[in-house]
Amino acid sequence: MGRAQVKRVLLAYATTALAFCALDFTWLGLVAPRFYDSQIGALLLPQPNLIPALIFYLLYVVGLVVFCVLPGIAKGEWHHAAIPGALLGLVAYGTYDLSNLATLQHWTMPLTIVDMTWGTVASAIASTCGWFFTRSLLGRQT
Repeated sequence: MGRAQVKRVLLAYATTALAFCALDFTWLGLVAPRFYDSQIGALLLPQPNLIPALIFYLLYVVGLVVFCVLPGIAKGEWHHAAIPGALLGLVAYGTYDLSNLATLQHWTMPLTIVDMTWGTVASAIASTCGWFFTRSLLGRQT
């Protein structure tokens, strides 16, 4: 991998991570806490375990970049990042939420629907932001 490719991958990772984390932290910190508490309050830790959370964010952004942002850049159009981003979000969040619905006593259908929708939307937006900012910062030739 050449220097330009490494720069593209690192920039795509950084911009996608920034977008996804900003979206998810806003969602989890401001928009949805009362909803989650009303649905699964008894299951929630008083404070999140930050190491697994950090590992999730690091890995998930790798998936967004590899499967959505970089292919979208290669094809030159934003929707080639957004649509796979939405699909990855639906599959990843669906796997988590539907598994929990199938196995956890107090997991709810409304939570499953809201969380899967959130994962789909947030992943599509983050992938699109990663695509847009990487192309803008490196120039249109990426």
